[in-house]
Amino acid sequence: MDTAVRLVFDIAAFTSVIVLIVLGLGVIASMMGIFNFAHGEFVLVGAYTLFLFQEYGLPLWAGLIAAPIIVALLGLVLERFIIRRFYAAPILAMLGTFAIGLVIREVIRGLLGGHYKSIEEPLAGTITIGALNFSVWRTVIIVTTLIVIALSYFFLARTSMGLRIRGSLENPMLARASGISTSRLYALTFAFGSALAGLAGALIVPLYQLSADIGIRFLVQAFLSVMLGGVGTFEGPVLGAAAVGVMAAGLPWVVNPVLADPLVFVIALAIVKFRPQGFISQGRL
Repeated sequence: MDTAVRLVFDIAAFTSVIVLIVLGLGVIASMMGIFNFAHGEFVLVGAYTLFLFQEYGLPLWAGLIAAPIIVALLGLVLERFIIRRFYAAPILAMLGTFAIGLVIREVIRGLLGGHYKSIEEPLAGTITIGALNFSVWRTVIIVTTLIVIALSYFFLARTSMGLRIRGSLENPMLARASGISTSRLYALTFAFGSALAGLAGALIVPLYQLSADIGIRFLVQAFLSVMLGGVGTFEGPVLGAAAVGVMAAGLPWVVNPVLADPLVFVIALAIVKFRPQGFISQGRL
């Protein structure tokens, strides 16, 4: 029983990491119809922000607040001056965001000097329940992920601003005729997805050593999650991320860990083959 409980906790913690990364990517892909290939680097910028707070002796909790704000501003600037030029050409948008991500990654690689950096957990220690010990910070990530999912869904599906965003992205011509500034809402959506990536980076970096490639580490799984869950809804990418996270964390317990990662992709691709629209797909959110 103890082993089963620990397994469930480890799977939940890893799945939360994947969900946090996929959440921002899924919002942009589902609502704007483009795949942001710089998303991994937005995660990197969030992680690097927390590292800078540690380097300068600033409170890490302040870094957790600053990371999504800084990355949201970065996403806003990039959307306003570069990415919005490619909305009519999704392939060019992918190439453009890939180039942006490459520049960001190499700049931070230079700032890090090519080294790996360790970042302290803002809340260290363990929670003891019976004979089991659970990491406080992994627990924080699980709880934060659930809160972020709930608040993001409420904002996009239950507020007037969220409804205007969804309406503008579904039918921009009708929205403009109704007096809605669609360009501002596109920028807000991209900034919102970027902020989620920055938050994900700040939360997960204490679990992994910071390097310029930390975003790439999860990017393939994130894109696989979006394709598996289905583009066009808020729930689809989250569900896909949960499926990928459970498989990636659970399979090493039942098969050789060397085979676990390839098996995740084989299973996911098989599902996509027989259900190409994903678990949930309804056009755009």
